[in-house]
Amino acid sequence: MKPFYTKTFLVFALVITICASCKETGTITVSILGTTDLHGVILPYDFIDMKPLDASLAHASTFINKAGKERDAVFLLDNGDNLQGQPSVYYYNYIDTVSPHFMSEVFNWLGYDAVTAGNHDIEAGHPVYDRLVSEYNFPVLAANAVNILTGEPYFEPYVILEKSGIKIAVLGLITPAVPTWLPEKLYSGIAFKDMVRTAEFWMPEILKKKPDIIVGLFHSGWNREHTEYKPSDENGAAAVAFNVPGFDIIFTGHDHRVVNETFINKEGDTLLILNAGSRAEYIACAEITITLNGINSKKINKISGLIVETDQLLCDDKFTSRFSGQHKTVYGYVSKVIGYSDSEISSRDSFFGSSPFVDMIHSIQMKLTNADISFAAPLSFDEKIRKGPVTAGDMFKLYRFENMLYTMMMTGDEIYKYLEYSYSGWINPMKGPGDYLLKYRLGADGKPVLTNGRAWLRNQSYNFDSAAGIDYLVDASRPEGKMVIIKSFTDGRPFEQQKQYRVALNSYRGNGGGGHLTRGAGIKEDSLRSRHIRSTERDLRYFILKSVESEKNINPKAINNWKIVPEKWVENAVPREKALLFGTTN
Repeated sequence: MKPFYTKTFLVFALVITICASCKETGTITVSILGTTDLHGVILPYDFIDMKPLDASLAHASTFINKAGKERDAVFLLDNGDNLQGQPSVYYYNYIDTVSPHFMSEVFNWLGYDAVTAGNHDIEAGHPVYDRLVSEYNFPVLAANAVNILTGEPYFEPYVILEKSGIKIAVLGLITPAVPTWLPEKLYSGIAFKDMVRTAEFWMPEILKKKPDIIVGLFHSGWNREHTEYKPSDENGAAAVAFNVPGFDIIFTGHDHRVVNETFINKEGDTLLILNAGSRAEYIACAEITITLNGINSKKINKISGLIVETDQLLCDDKFTSRFSGQHKTVYGYVSKVIGYSDSEISSRDSFFGSSPFVDMIHSIQMKLTNADISFAAPLSFDEKIRKGPVTAGDMFKLYRFENMLYTMMMTGDEIYKYLEYSYSGWINPMKGPGDYLLKYRLGADGKPVLTNGRAWLRNQSYNFDSAAGIDYLVDASRPEGKMVIIKSFTDGRPFEQQKQYRVALNSYRGNGGGGHLTRGAGIKEDSLRSRHIRSTERDLRYFILKSVESEKNINPKAINNWKIVPEKWVENAVPREKALLFGTTN
């Protein structure tokens, strides 16, 4: 029996070897799929505006499943900024902290292979992202987010993934500008290092692993012209792509742009750059064909990019069915009536003067901090809270971000310069009543660029800070830097340039976000923290919600402590420019 057994075994082994060899020849197709900046858009429903969505991760799931059936191998990656935006993630960040997080449930179910941490993920705080690291079935990457105590990456620096005999390496990097926007306690124990130097450090180790494809998964924006090395560059993806040879594909994010282009690095090698925009409206897809010529011989024939629009896909019914319980839970949370409003308030009025929408935030900030002055901006470009029942979901319209509330010390001169800086990004110096009052994106003809008949403001509205606690004018007939005229405090006290005052503002601004404190007020970035007196323990939206709950009936009104002049010019401009921005004079 022994010779027969040996002969049979040898024949069987030979067959297995031949079959394995067959699998190692021919052409295979590989897809690397990337989502980014989902901002909580998981289900096909907007829990803020309470309406269905035509694009969501549930729609993207349809393409992900299709690719899995049609390709020999599919790798699924995400570029971060998923834990802020929709109540669906806020609820599992801060309200229900016992159940598995919605984000981990979804990503594990879809079969993600890696995710890079984004700045808005760090914004959720250690308890949230540390919890997700333990719940994910895959690694969280960020090679340049370094543990201060050990000097090693706080998350994983890179991961080696292998499917169908194809091995890819994925290096993760996060924008190093996180400390510019967030309070230190949210990332305590972590230092954010330069992207280029970090990639240079890890690339040799990755090359030793002999991957077939090297992928960059960067939560950092893309501009192909910005190839110069700059430490702490917020959007340094192009600098890494150009200065650190070795990458075949780089997925970028953070800036919400849609990108599908090739790029040549300093050694003349071509790589593919992809960015899937934001809010699950797109999927970025790297399509790769590989020829196998034996067990250890592979040749990449082609790498091409594809951007898939998810609103062109059917929603995955299996996805929505699987997560129907979370939908019901979040819907119940945002639908809860917390008070009643005696009038409708709209963010549209905030661009033209003191408004109930922003002044409600001012009033709460002043009450919480007992500050002399409050700074706040319309964080929503075009939202309204209707007259009648006010829900928890309405608070996401009023205040979109999970900012803490800071109290800081500033001099009167710094406050004045801060306001000049803010209005210079917002108000257009007018030479007459026919000029534009606001600053728009202009075409070559000097007129606002229109998209679907609507104009776009040149800068983001969340940087349009006004002040409460002082009475002042903004004179649009004056040049930039000389528009603001501060009269006095609203309570009658004189406003003094050299005196120090307590100021309430959100943590994004208090850490230098937008440049109001640094480029505007002239405070050195490394001295900002010495100005901080205190910070709230919870995000400002939480306190706004609690304020509405305690008051039951609210009657939001404009404080009317500031206005834009000349009044006749403004009166002519407001209806004209509301129609330009919103399609209506209301």
